Amino acid sequence: MAVAASAAPGALGTLQASRARLVAACCARLGPRWRLPGSWTCPRVDSTIWARGWTPAAGGAAWQRGYSAEVKTEDELRVRYLEEENRGIVVLGINRAYAKNSLSKNLIKMLSKAVDALKSDKKVRTIIVRSEVPGIFCAGADLKERAKMSSSEVGPFVSKIRAMINEIANLPVPTIAAIDGLALGGGLELALACDIRVAASSAKMGLVETKLAIIPGGGGTQRLPRAIGMSLAKELIFSARVLDGQEAKSVGLISHVLEQNQEGDAAYRKALDLAREFLPQGPVAMRVAKLAINQGMEVDLVTGLAIEEACYAQSLDICQLGYAYMITPQQKPWSLSL
Repeated sequence: MAVAASAAPGALGTLQASRARLVAACCARLGPRWRLPGSWTCPRVDSTIWARGWTPAAGGAAWQRGYSAEVKTEDELRVRYLEEENRGIVVLGINRAYAKNSLSKNLIKMLSKAVDALKSDKKVRTIIVRSEVPGIFCAGADLKERAKMSSSEVGPFVSKIRAMINEIANLPVPTIAAIDGLALGGGLELALACDIRVAASSAKMGLVETKLAIIPGGGGTQRLPRAIGMSLAKELIFSARVLDGQEAKSVGLISHVLEQNQEGDAAYRKALDLAREFLPQGPVAMRVAKLAINQGMEVDLVTGLAIEEACYAQSLDICQLGYAYMITPQQKPWSLSL
């Protein structure tokens, strides 16, 4: 390497320029009004108005759970914006009991629509993905629906699942998957797209696609190795093994494991506790920290440190203006573009 560098003195400059372009590209994701250190500009202010896809129970703010086979398609995803001390937390609740919360064309469309609205909503601080159906998180792709597709339709269908899961992974705020039941195939891939995963000890998790003579197609072959290591990920995918909550915790697939309660929502309650821990923190700092971690994990250490430096400078600019500490959901609405 030293010989090559001395023989080509412009090589180091080229590498540094490439790193600079990468850092600039990462920082561009902070928003169109953001700049690299030394050229800070005021972030734009905008607002997002979106019709929530849920229906409150009769008599107040309590939330109904519906497990009937008569669930309307528009009720298959319930988006709840929590209030009071939980303001800033949004819950995406999957509600397809009759199909084990499997990913259908309609559910994928609804999830994509919800995520598209959430990513530009500056009041959102943390997102929890959970099931509204006891004993099930998500059983993967809707195989009954898929069986009715022509061969030319299957590829685009899987591509939409992959795109939706990628959209969840790219959300700018922390995301938590609350796994209170079965999470297989695309269901586990959906959970892997979240920043943090918590599960009940009775939950069952696995990428089981090889049993069907196919492979995970929603990011599982890439995100599982990044979560638990390449060798163990290969073992689990090759064997289509299903882990319970304790086993998943032991291999690092989840962060917390809880004994299931009578209500069947132990993982969700833990996810809510974690989300509450995030609420007091600087909103811009949370988003920039996630960006720095995600982008830095995909590059070499030197480039990762440069990304961290650029992200730190942006958060410091906001901190010096007092926004990162003055403005929280508990005090007043905020509209920082990030």
